[in-house]
Amino acid sequence: MTTESNLGGSFSFAGTSMTVKRMGYGAMQLAGPGVWGPPRDVDEAVAVLREAVASGVDHIDTSDFYGPHVTNQIIKQALHPYADGLVIVTKVGARRGADKSWPHALSRQELIDAVHDNLRNLGLDVLEVVNLRVGGFMGPTDGSIEEPLTVLAELKSQGLIRHLGLSNISPAQLAEGQKISEIVGVQNFYNVANRGDDGFIDELAKQGIAYVPFFPLGGFTPLQSSELDAAAASLGVTPMQVALAWLLHRSPNMLLIPGTSSRGHLRENLSAASLKLSPEMIAGLDAIGAGAGK
Repeated sequence: MTTESNLGGSFSFAGTSMTVKRMGYGAMQLAGPGVWGPPRDVDEAVAVLREAVASGVDHIDTSDFYGPHVTNQIIKQALHPYADGLVIVTKVGARRGADKSWPHALSRQELIDAVHDNLRNLGLDVLEVVNLRVGGFMGPTDGSIEEPLTVLAELKSQGLIRHLGLSNISPAQLAEGQKISEIVGVQNFYNVANRGDDGFIDELAKQGIAYVPFFPLGGFTPLQSSELDAAAASLGVTPMQVALAWLLHRSPNMLLIPGTSSRGHLRENLSAASLKLSPEMIAGLDAIGAGAGK
């Protein structure tokens, strides 16, 4: 079990009482292949969650469309009743088609149903944070988010949701959303090679809004992957650990949610929070995505 409890330090969400360790856990991989159906080993999935929390993780990212329903049910089985201070962040705005696709689910009734599905399957009376997922699979698309976010703001006013976040959005959509509700976090595609949100991250940091990147190793070209491999080899760690450590260094509002279905991989991910990168190594890693966010 990982005994390092710092987990990248802490982040406090502006305007809230929430403070979490910066290294969290993403539950998507707890479902079966293709994020569909039950996992091959439910006992291991339960053990992963319990070890994550025992190791100090206090921020779990999930959704009822993972499985669907599967990850939330496993989280409930493993951790309910939940420890004080454990922040479970879920997301709505998509569903799973019979062909395992991920179509939007942004109508009023779909959003209401999704919130109630999350409440039921997690065994909660109120959801701490709900992210509205819009845009495409990997990034934002143009258009207003007013209609779906207004539905969630109504559910928040009813006491079913405490805080709202946004996923796959642009800065303009954040500004629109902030006219409807306080926004505590943004979850977008970002990693050491895909840096289109660099300026956005810095602006969010000024506002005390968390930035949660997904696919921290996704999108690398072979050359970029080779450079990351070389950095990892020089430290005697994995490329994923270096990628996670770089993200923690990138900005103090960066919260990480690496996912895994094995305890061994969980320990690797959590230990990345204590990995020290030299200034020279950081400069070399920065160069992988240089100009991508400009």
